[in-house]
Amino acid sequence: MKFWIIVLFLTVGFFGKAQEVEHKGVKYEVKGDVILKDGKDVTSTLSKEHQIEIKTIFENTKLATKEAQAATLEAAAIAKEEIEAKKTAEKLAKERKEAEKAMKEAEKAQKRAEKEQKKAERALQNKQDAQDNFEKATKRLSKNQAKYDKLKRKGKLSPNDEKDWMKKLENYREDVSDAKEKLMRS
Repeated sequence: MKFWIIVLFLTVGFFGKAQEVEHKGVKYEVKGDVILKDGKDVTSTLSKEHQIEIKTIFENTKLATKEAQAATLEAAAIAKEEIEAKKTAEKLAKERKEAEKAMKEAEKAQKRAEKEQKKAERALQNKQDAQDNFEKATKRLSKNQAKYDKLKRKGKLSPNDEKDWMKKLENYREDVSDAKEKLMRS
């Protein structure tokens, strides 16, 4: 937008000066076929050669003004393109940064997910271990309880043996109780 304003002022400036011509130190103003000096018509007082020279200078100045105007417009267009290119580059840089940020966030999310998965796997493994320990303790208690009952039925236990078996079975019951507690916590 700024460049178009500059171009407008330069164009107005060139056209404003395009009507004034300086010839041999004297300033003339050309309007169509009329040549003015200090606002007065001096066309008839000038010789034909003098008029031709002034009009030639006027045409050359006019041509130079048009060329300058075209160059100014071209420079403004180039400047505008450069500004647009700069904006595009900034936009691309911003998008690249956003993409990098999104990638980092995705990587963090993936690491968190992997961490959670490992935590869940450990919890599952702990639960499975607690279940296995409970089953083993229960099986041991059942096996030894059956053995105790069998020996008692056959009458092969002395009072001391029976006391030892009771302690042994009580320990197995505590093991089952502990395993059950661990299973409930996991």
